[in-house]
Amino acid sequence: MTDHVHDLRSVREATDRLLAAVAKLDNAALAAESRLPGWSRGHILAHLARNADALVNVFEGRPMYESATARDTDIERDAGRLLEEHLGDLRDSGARFLATTEPDQDWSRTVELRNGVTDLAANVPFRRWIEVELHHVDLNIGYELHDLSDEFTEREITFLADRWSGRPEVPPVLLRLGHQGTGPTWRTGGTEGSPVTLAGTGAELLGWLAGRGDKGAHLVVEEGDHLPGLPPL
Repeated sequence: MTDHVHDLRSVREATDRLLAAVAKLDNAALAAESRLPGWSRGHILAHLARNADALVNVFEGRPMYESATARDTDIERDAGRLLEEHLGDLRDSGARFLATTEPDQDWSRTVELRNGVTDLAANVPFRRWIEVELHHVDLNIGYELHDLSDEFTEREITFLADRWSGRPEVPPVLLRLGHQGTGPTWRTGGTEGSPVTLAGTGAELLGWLAGRGDKGAHLVVEEGDHLPGLPPL
């Protein structure tokens, strides 16, 4: 079972790393392009702050976002702020999220996220941890997929492998950590098409699943004739 207390501690630590890294930037750096097409670094920071508030809504039984349009408008509105404003918003919104998780509550209850997606309340802290860690990488300021902890990487591989399971546009894929045949494995994709086996480091597997870094370009295709493409997350 998910340990939400552990995950909340990890969210706090990841947020502190992010804040320390962003504090070394300047306003011009925030306006520069990130690794996400069409988004500056300021867009990513605005998204992270508003995502924290959206998860407060989830815990308090409100819709995660008022609407998709409102979500996008809020990010665009906040993207161009000065560094100190971004830092303050990240700290304050992150603190609001953590404060919402402190009262006694039923962590086994089902909560609703975006687009009708539901999950257990106990899994929400890990979802926030994902947001902070992967978007820290997206900022392109020196924090890379290989800097992520082994625990986070393997759990996120599990999460994304499940997300891509059953997708008819993805062939059946076996993911293998390492090249010695002794590491963990995951299955993903659908049931149609020629099976594919991919082997590589955790960062390489995660890069393919999440569409980040080199997107799995250095994975070894042990079975099959090519690296399958994945739809955007």
